[in-house]
Amino acid sequence: MKEAKRVAILGSTGSIGTQTLEVIRQHPEDFVVEVLTAQNNCDLLITQALEFMPNAVVIGNELNYQKVKEALLPHDIKVFAGQKAIAQVVEMETIDVVLTALVGYSGLIPTVNAIKAGKQIALANKETLVVAGEIITQLAKENGVNIYPVDSEHSAIFQCLVGEFHNPIEKIILTASGGPFRGKDRAFLETVTKAQALKHPNWDMGAKITIDSASLMNKGLEVIEAKWLFGIQTEQIEVVVHPQSIVHSLIQFEDGSIKAQLGLPDMRIPIQFALSYPHRLKSDFERFDFLKYPNLTFEQPDLKTFRNLQLAFDALAKGGNAPCILNAANEIAVAAFLQDEVGFLEMSDLIAETLEKAHFISHPSLEDYVDTDQQAREITETLIKRKV
Repeated sequence: MKEAKRVAILGSTGSIGTQTLEVIRQHPEDFVVEVLTAQNNCDLLITQALEFMPNAVVIGNELNYQKVKEALLPHDIKVFAGQKAIAQVVEMETIDVVLTALVGYSGLIPTVNAIKAGKQIALANKETLVVAGEIITQLAKENGVNIYPVDSEHSAIFQCLVGEFHNPIEKIILTASGGPFRGKDRAFLETVTKAQALKHPNWDMGAKITIDSASLMNKGLEVIEAKWLFGIQTEQIEVVVHPQSIVHSLIQFEDGSIKAQLGLPDMRIPIQFALSYPHRLKSDFERFDFLKYPNLTFEQPDLKTFRNLQLAFDALAKGGNAPCILNAANEIAVAAFLQDEVGFLEMSDLIAETLEKAHFISHPSLEDYVDTDQQAREITETLIKRKV
């Protein structure tokens, strides 16, 4: 009888984290929750801990430490607090796989530490590879660690590659829904509100990734992530808009054959595959019916209206710390948009200007990435203050 995998979930109270716990709830014989972490949502973290009884929990916001500790103390669950604790807890010997569902840059250091500790990685935090893809992939090789993608698009590519790892990829085609503003022009986008941008037509996601999807930055980050996950060149990556979100991505091989992975837009499927690989576990998720989707359509992305995707391609082509600058500027720009401090199109302007002003490093170290992230954020924040 196989032993259950012991899972650490970084960001257990977010969209990906809660869906991961749904998967584990369905397969208690296959997975055990070893660690749960959250940034601010201490009430949900406590509820999750009381259900799954992990070895340890971490609350990122230290102001909530006492509340979590008092609630879990009678249940022999260790409680820690702070960002350093999140980065350190992944090194626990009892962990088999770390699912990183933290938002943005915050996932970088915990993922680095988990890889150095030899933990397998289920990666839902694309920014880790966007910021420091070269270092992360090299560390994974050195430590014999596999990185299993959780993003639906990269999971699709990974699933298409199973049994094909010896066959070179000619091209990867990442699909994008187009978000809530597909087909809209710049005049329309000048006046869109955060409420409009937060209404994704197909996926239920957190606020930051939903805004990224609306601006196509999410697809830009996925392009950068794909380069490092699958060891391909920038020119081998193509993006097509697929409004139905049924074809999650495709691979074209050197003989011209194309493989695609299809399914309803349900993040539990790629989460479960990342945790259970190389096995497929039975699920009761809703099944896809071709008769309900008689038309699957594809179109080119509008790179002039939705500049973020082009900015991401440009940053990837430039290399060095440019993607790190792009990511930091975007995180600050999105936060400002959600606070009604900048308009929808101004986010792209801020990112482009930050890319021009930030110090470029062609061969950055991990410390350089940390410094770059801070510098880029400060530049973007300064630019926003001038606009406000």
